Amino acid sequence: MYDFVIVGAGAAGCVLANRLSASGQHNVLLIEAGGSDNLLNVRIPAAFSKLFKSEHDWNFDTEPQPGMGGRSLYWPRGKMLGGSSSMNAMMWIRGHQADYDHWRELGNEGWGYDEIAATFNKISSCRSAPSECYSSDGPMVIEDQRSPNVTTRAFLKACKEAGLHELRDHNLADNEGYALTRVNQKRGRRFSAADAYLHPAMKRKNLTVLTKGLVQRVVIRGGRATGVEYRNSKGRVVFVEARREVILSAGAIGSPQLLMLSGVGNGEALSRLGITVRADRAAVGENLQDHLMTAVLVHCPLPVTLLGAEAPLELLKYIVARKGMLTSNVGEAAAFVRTRPELKAPDIEFIWSPLPYIDHGLVVPPGHGVGIGVILLTPRSRGRISLTSSHPLAPPAIDPRYLSDEKARDVQTIVDGIRMARKVMSQPSLAAFTGAPMEPGPEVVDSDAALGQFAREQAETLYHPVGTCRMGSDRDSVVDPQLRVRGIAGLRVADASIMPVITRGHTQAPTLLIAERASELILEAALTSSPRVSSLDPASQLIAMHP
Repeated sequence: MYDFVIVGAGAAGCVLANRLSASGQHNVLLIEAGGSDNLLNVRIPAAFSKLFKSEHDWNFDTEPQPGMGGRSLYWPRGKMLGGSSSMNAMMWIRGHQADYDHWRELGNEGWGYDEIAATFNKISSCRSAPSECYSSDGPMVIEDQRSPNVTTRAFLKACKEAGLHELRDHNLADNEGYALTRVNQKRGRRFSAADAYLHPAMKRKNLTVLTKGLVQRVVIRGGRATGVEYRNSKGRVVFVEARREVILSAGAIGSPQLLMLSGVGNGEALSRLGITVRADRAAVGENLQDHLMTAVLVHCPLPVTLLGAEAPLELLKYIVARKGMLTSNVGEAAAFVRTRPELKAPDIEFIWSPLPYIDHGLVVPPGHGVGIGVILLTPRSRGRISLTSSHPLAPPAIDPRYLSDEKARDVQTIVDGIRMARKVMSQPSLAAFTGAPMEPGPEVVDSDAALGQFAREQAETLYHPVGTCRMGSDRDSVVDPQLRVRGIAGLRVADASIMPVITRGHTQAPTLLIAERASELILEAALTSSPRVSSLDPASQLIAMHP
């Protein structure tokens, strides 16, 4: 018998499994569709793209995007313990103060920056960073880049020459400016949410971690979540009961998909698929947001870039000292900038890469090169996740509706960002490392129309989908500020899907924040309520429903 059943062992699920089992008073089950994270390409920081399109990746594709020339974009998502925190670029950037204050302004009491800053600080520890950003003993270890590329130092100097502000750390309340990226690594190895939270907790007798279990619906009886059905590694469907709560932490794609498969979503759409409607919530799957990246790439005349990361000498450096190019996260430095002076916070991020990052790192570059990723931080376009079938193994339809805002403001912001990136690239400190352009090529003239078309043809996801189970105090929101699913008792969502608006940063840190806050709320509720009386015979806690 389990008090809490958590679905998904990504960043949020790892936190919840640790915190909800810590007292020893509650029996906790964590179910993960993927397998172990004990993989060499997880541990070596620079190898993360080798996990893309593997068995450890959900390997999603979006619907064709009219705003992107009809392209269908590839979306990698981690399918293993740690989820995407086991295959991301390890950039620890939690966002701007204005992001969280905006959440509070939208009616989400308890989520303003002043209210969550202390939680952010306790999550992570970094010995070399400002004390107002980290604790001394937080579970998530954050480190400086161990072997920054020579071109990365030049990029930072070029930012100064271009008039940008130097930052002590990207995780200050105001993140406008440039700095080396701090990363979730420990002594040159990736340090994921599984390393920080889950693996230390797995020795507890009251925590069960089940891998290769694909949850296919939440079981709802009398308006209450009573457990989940999952398909085990042998293909059998099994029911497991939750006496207190079911918590969905399957991410911005998986959590709304599971709600809809369970009968929580747009009633008309669910009925068309033959799904019994348990709660008519039209907002489930809506409000999808993501950061879009357009790359400005140039050839490098010197053989100093990460193209040589797998050379024997670099391999030796890594094996012997955990240093060298293989410790790189590829996005070694970042700058947050405003394209217009009247903005109160940055709307563009630059990510410096000492390598031409082409097609998610799956394509070998045509030679040494460097690049600046131009990131749209505040997209106005909104998309959705929807079901294509009532069958739980059918992938959902992912339609981010990139660059679809009616006034084309997203495109214009990217165009302005490309011009600012070119200005940085043209500074004296980068002159020795920047040769002929790769992308955009010389045929792309410097006009709004040409650069906008280039963005539509070349931009890719930065892997930050959020918002599809929107948190709010209004009746149309999917979850309330306590992360309880509206209309269904005993069911919460705790992951990036609850963000009402995407943050001006990267989504791993705020996802851990959400899970930490969720665990506090869940444990507070457990103090004042009794567990539900089991509807099962005590000898039958796992029931095979059908083969």
